[in-house]
Formats: sequence, structure tokens, C-alpha cells
Amino acid sequence: MVPTMVVDLLSSPDIASYDLSSIRSMGGGGAAMPEAIAQKLSDLCGLTFIEGYGLSETIAPTHINPSQRPKKQCLGIPIFNTESRVVDPTTLVELPPGEVGEILSRGPQVFDGYWNNPEANAACFVELDGVRFFRTGDLGRTDEDGYFFLVDRLKRMINVGGFKVWPAEVEAMLYSHPAIQEAVIIARKDPRRGESVKAVVVLKPSARGRVDEAELIRWSREHMAAYKVPASFELAESLPKSATGKIQWRTLQEQQDERDRPA
Repeated sequence: MVPTMVVDLLSSPDIASYDLSSIRSMGGGGAAMPEAIAQKLSDLCGLTFIEGYGLSETIAPTHINPSQRPKKQCLGIPIFNTESRVVDPTTLVELPPGEVGEILSRGPQVFDGYWNNPEANAACFVELDGVRFFRTGDLGRTDEDGYFFLVDRLKRMINVGGFKVWPAEVEAMLYSHPAIQEAVIIARKDPRRGESVKAVVVLKPSARGRVDEAELIRWSREHMAAYKVPASFELAESLPKSATGKIQWRTLQEQQDERDRPA
């Protein structure tokens, strides 16, 4: 499942009345699992959410966490017959553990290319050491154990006065707010800083009418670096989602870009 399904499960007002003891394992991908949500799941069911990673272009997962040794907010390790690297997006030089770069992958599940689109294929495939790798467009890092961690989509980075803000990181922090049910971060045009951070959130039913934008900004200033704090919050009834339940941040970003466009 995708993490938003877990959010829906945990948001059920009468969830404590159900017997969930038959659930033996739970896992998925599609987006990073916020630590606050993973902890609530663990408290409720005693389960560790097993995260994996893949894209439409890989047909199937490229990474998975070993069930015997999973790590939090982690893509896991490459599955069998699959090789992945983290490289500098510009030079394509492989980076050491801890440094953030673009994730490249190759394996039998990786597609051959986009139909009748040679320009896109030239941009998303690269040859390293005589081997063809797919450029995922995702930024990540590895640790000393060879596990991969997602930072964010390369195209999602928000530049706030020269500081890099990764939306997924801010979203994960917002999920720890007791009143927030769902959150997504997008960029707004800012005449002074170039871009600013905007949060679109859905409040839990019990918090609606009691928590406002001022309270959310105040809380954010107490829990994250100043340049990561959303300059504004939009309180929404719901967030746009795909058929699989993934939050469609691009839709919200396009709507915001349209609002920011000069008349």
C-alpha cells in the first residue's frame, strides 16, 4: 500500500474498536512513510512498515527493506539482479555514503525507453562503466550498510534565498503535528527570496475550526529550521490523489504557479 492508506487507517475515529491482531506485515512504497505515522502504526499494531522503492519506469521494485532488518524512512537495498548507484547529477561521479545525489538503477525490470520519444530517452539513460543505467530523477543517499534513503524528487527542490528545502522532509515533520491528517509542500514565488515554502494540509476532523494558520506557523517555527518553515498554510478539505492513493503534488504546484503568474 501507499502511506496515505495508512494515514486513512489511523484516522478512523473508531479504529480502537477493531481487532487488528491478524495483520502480520504491512509495507509498500510510492512515497516516503513519515516517521510520525510509522510510529503510530507501530503503537497500534506492533508492526514495522516495510518500505520499498520503484517507479513506473521500473515496472517492479528496485529496492526493498529486508523484513528481518528494516530501517525507518528507508528505501532498502537493491533487490536481486539489480544495481543502483548514487551519483552527482551533473558529473555522474559516484558519491560516497552520506552524500546526496541522483539515484541510478539498472536491472531486468527497468523499461527499454519511452515510446517514440528519443529526446526523453537520451535524457534519462546514461552509460557508466559500459553499462546502461536509468536516471530516476530522485535524490537520495546511502549509508555504510548499503541501504538507500530518499531525499526528494530532483525537480521538487525549493530554493529559499539560496537554501535548499526538500518538501518530503518538511512534510514528514508536519505529520508529527497532532492536528494534521495529511500534508503536502509546494513552492510559491517570492519577490525577495525567489521562492518560499507553502503547506497545503488537511486537518483531522477533531481539529477543524480549532487550529488555524497562525498556530501551524508558530508550531513550525518551534520544530524546524527557519528557512524550512512554511510561509503560508492552506487548509484544504482534501488533497488530490491518483487512483493508487498517491498525493498528486504536481496538481497543487501547477495551481499555485497559475496563481503566481503575473496578470
